[in-house]
Amino acid sequence: MANHSAIDNAQVNKLLDRARREVDEGLLPSAQVALAHQGEVVAEEAFGDATADTRYCIFSATKPFVASVVWTLMAEGSVDIGKLVTDYVPEFAGEQGSPKADITVEQVMLHTSGFPHAPLGPPIWNQSSTRAERMASWRLNWEPGTRFEYHPTSAHWVLAEIIERVTGQDFRDVIEQRITAPAGLPRIVGVPADHQDDIADLVLVGEPATPDELEAAFGVRELPATEVNDQVVLGFNDPATREVGVPGGGGFARARDLALFYQELLHNSHGIWDAEILADATGNVRNNLPDPMGVPANRGLGVILAGDDGFSNIRGLGRTVSPQAFGHNGAGGQLAWADPATGLSLGYVTNGYDRHEIRQPRRGTSISSIAGECLVG
Repeated sequence: MANHSAIDNAQVNKLLDRARREVDEGLLPSAQVALAHQGEVVAEEAFGDATADTRYCIFSATKPFVASVVWTLMAEGSVDIGKLVTDYVPEFAGEQGSPKADITVEQVMLHTSGFPHAPLGPPIWNQSSTRAERMASWRLNWEPGTRFEYHPTSAHWVLAEIIERVTGQDFRDVIEQRITAPAGLPRIVGVPADHQDDIADLVLVGEPATPDELEAAFGVRELPATEVNDQVVLGFNDPATREVGVPGGGGFARARDLALFYQELLHNSHGIWDAEILADATGNVRNNLPDPMGVPANRGLGVILAGDDGFSNIRGLGRTVSPQAFGHNGAGGQLAWADPATGLSLGYVTNGYDRHEIRQPRRGTSISSIAGECLVG
């Protein structure tokens, strides 16, 4: 543990104990947690069958890495989020007269573009030409901009395609060259097959919540179906899938990588982003439409903001962070956020994919809430 006078060591020990609990109880095979402050990791620990160097699938915590590339392209003037997707990927619209032609890049980044479950999988996702051909066939579920529903993977495939069209490079390499390498972080998206030995395989744990449990917790007996299911989750154990680097959920990282990435978003110490664009992307709520459960989105341009409406825990940021805290968690319990009010950032990862839809988010709320109070006073 680093010596930071502002850090509450007793609270940090509570954080480590809480992150360890389900591993000790035998539910999770392994986990990592890391807390960072003032640009440094101040506490980290690995539990179970893992070391500090073990990497984990971070699922949707991958999304801000992709969005942050778009921010750099905005600063250069090569991407204007107010423009249409078809300005960058003409074939995206598909047939003439399709309402998809009216979708803006901003709507894609805010999950209001209307194709939350659009299919794109192997082997189509292996190259740009087949990805674009599949996108042309997508159909809309609603008029773009009128509703919010989380797009687990489809939206970020579009962003990846835009990145490739304007840079002329593989989107995975662009993420490394523009974001992770300058920040001193390893490659996160698109891990070569011969560099995967330190990745922890995902394991399904627990049983789904019963309808009675769901009703007691959420007021409904069944949660909305998404494309994230057991088969999809375990697919990220496939070396080829790991190498593809699914931009909406196929990144691989350590807890410390997430904590340090969010320190970089707080301080921009390596000058990766234009300061004005960074502040707007991480601090300005651009989408507050309700999700299918009625919770306002409170989304910035690629991240989720905690807000002051009492829903910060549902947004994956715990109960104790400031309204300005921002981040993006991942399926199965991965946590990643930063709080400008305290300067703290958190990374938590596990390879135990907990299928219990109540226990898993409650664990995240508990860990994040403890982490949010790790400063003295």
